[in-house]
Amino acid sequence: MASGSALLVEWVHYNPWENAEAHHTDRFELVHLEPPKAILRRGQAFAFKVRFVGRKYDPEKDAIRLVFNFGTNPHTVKGTQGVADVDPTLESFLDPKPEKWEARLKEDEGDAVTLEIRSPCDAPVGLWSFQVETKIKGSYGRTRLFKHPEKFYLLFNPWMQGDLVYMCEERLLHEYVLNDIGKIWVGPYGSSRGRQWVFGQFDDCVLPACMLMLERTNVSPANRGNPIKLVRAISKIVNSNDDLGVLMGRWDGEYGDGTAPSAWTGSVPILEQYLRTKKEVLYGQCWVFSGVVTTVCRALGIPSRVVSNLVSAHDANASLTVDKYYNAAMEEIEDDPNNPMGEDSIWNYHVWNDVWMARPDLPKGYGGWQAIDATPQETSDGFYQCGPASLEAVKAGAVSYNYDVPFVLAEVNADLIRWKENPATELGYEKIECHKYHIGRVVLTKAPWIFDPNGEMDKEDVTDQYKAKEGTEAERLSLMNAVRGTDRAKRFYALPSTAKEDVTFDLEELDRVPLGDDFSVTVVIENKADEPRNVQALLSAGSVFYTGVKAHCVKKASGKFVIKPNSKEVLRLKVTPDEYLEKLVEYCIMKIYAIATVEETRQTWAEEDDFQVLKPIIDIKAPSEGIVKKPMTMTFSFKNPLKKKLTNSKFNFDGPGLTKTRSIEHRDIGPLETVELEQTFVPSKSGSLKLVCTFASKQLIDVVGAATLECLDEDDV
Repeated sequence: MASGSALLVEWVHYNPWENAEAHHTDRFELVHLEPPKAILRRGQAFAFKVRFVGRKYDPEKDAIRLVFNFGTNPHTVKGTQGVADVDPTLESFLDPKPEKWEARLKEDEGDAVTLEIRSPCDAPVGLWSFQVETKIKGSYGRTRLFKHPEKFYLLFNPWMQGDLVYMCEERLLHEYVLNDIGKIWVGPYGSSRGRQWVFGQFDDCVLPACMLMLERTNVSPANRGNPIKLVRAISKIVNSNDDLGVLMGRWDGEYGDGTAPSAWTGSVPILEQYLRTKKEVLYGQCWVFSGVVTTVCRALGIPSRVVSNLVSAHDANASLTVDKYYNAAMEEIEDDPNNPMGEDSIWNYHVWNDVWMARPDLPKGYGGWQAIDATPQETSDGFYQCGPASLEAVKAGAVSYNYDVPFVLAEVNADLIRWKENPATELGYEKIECHKYHIGRVVLTKAPWIFDPNGEMDKEDVTDQYKAKEGTEAERLSLMNAVRGTDRAKRFYALPSTAKEDVTFDLEELDRVPLGDDFSVTVVIENKADEPRNVQALLSAGSVFYTGVKAHCVKKASGKFVIKPNSKEVLRLKVTPDEYLEKLVEYCIMKIYAIATVEETRQTWAEEDDFQVLKPIIDIKAPSEGIVKKPMTMTFSFKNPLKKKLTNSKFNFDGPGLTKTRSIEHRDIGPLETVELEQTFVPSKSGSLKLVCTFASKQLIDVVGAATLECLDEDDV
């Protein structure tokens, strides 16, 4: 080759393993496949090795230019193209907040060089292509071009201070970015439990599935480095209501043409099916949507946690209230007569996500955790998407700040207002005050670094990050601040409350009732007046879906009676298993309800409580220790709590490092029979491995269990 010719590149090696370790991406399975994929984080230095043909590199003579391209029609002005000339003495490389692509010579081996490269802290996230251009300095000779056949992944970098998703407390990133298994709290207040969920963000299907999702969003390539726009798009694309999204939601218990939400063990089989079929997956519910969002965000490098709001409001008309209406006979009216936009509801629990980022679009102080919600409830800007809503804005009642702060605020802190039919009033209904039933009883997430497979040691209460303590002056002030900023809320909160109250009512709450036990609806009434009071009361019990939608009335009783002055009475409605078992719906949630009116004062009181009829937990017996690549046997067992046969039975297993998602069909299980199943697993890595198991049948679903296993390398035995 003539000395005047530009260098000819033979190959470029991405150094995928070395870079992955430095970039906290070494757990991605794609890095360890053949050929390995390069997975990098933006704003952080990485090294590529370039080998030449024919002659050695001469820094005095040879010019090397690196070109990085993203998306269709890449352009430097849009930030979708990066151009970096290799400079052996680039001092700006030490800048902790790089704003452009930079490259310098790290090692010169003559016929090969190692180049150190760094991307901007705001570079778009996704798959980048790469090419090398070489020429002779100061000449007009031929430029040689080498296009690398493989693209590389560039992710958000929460370890890098210049990145908007930077989290200064680095140890938390081991939970909110790197932890691939966790818990999602489900169930009514008083009987909620942490359901194990395998996020599996390092599985080889996840990043390709994320790329498919991002291509199907309305976010342009130039904006895919903006976490604010990206998480909003993620909240939209994880549901399939108005795009080619991941999951279709369903809440009616009919899942014959898909998978029951309770049967999923984690996100991987969902994303795997979505990537393979390019179609929506059937079916999800709020906690499934939230689990998938966590997987996607953690895979892309956005710190994320699942949050569960127990007793969650769905404010359908932006009034910051949940309104319930009753007729003169004290029966609840299904439709909201004053809300053409739809009926407000109270979900036993609702699950969404918090994601961590700075918010340069808002005033200082509103960064940190931001709420996003992929469950389709109400549209925002014409699509089923929600957030990111700053938790600081929610707590302060700053409803004018983007995005969807009023909706999230109502979920955790709306006032519940009940109305009883009264033709004598202007609206035709009079307001019933109720002080005890609080929206947003508690907001839960998994605590960092802890995993308690079947206990509660890993539960963290983050209610105070969403609102001040219930009933305090600070809580009322923030809510009233939100009311002042919401026209419709002003009208609802201004309406007066009538009735003189000298009789107190207390509905005894139920927390946990084992499947097959009796329970009672119990109301304690105290007359504090010096004269008797005539009380008309109605007690009822029914089954409900976790969204608060009624399923079946189980039992109801009403009557009129006199309470003596300064005395107490106890009303009790007993419900037996024979009365409720056949009317339970999925998750076995029951609602007890009471309403009463005092004739003399027109005081009206209403109260309700949700509780869960508890199902068995799968007991998992495993060896105290496992050994990598050595088979081990586990036993799974539970007792059928029903006096009926279980048919169409299936066990599902999932555990990173222990097993890919696995389904096992099982024989029919007899009434009250204890079932046992043995399964063999072969661990693929050492450390603390976690396994999640679910069981579902036609008659009984949402039976779960989990276990943690310490696994040793063969050399350590």
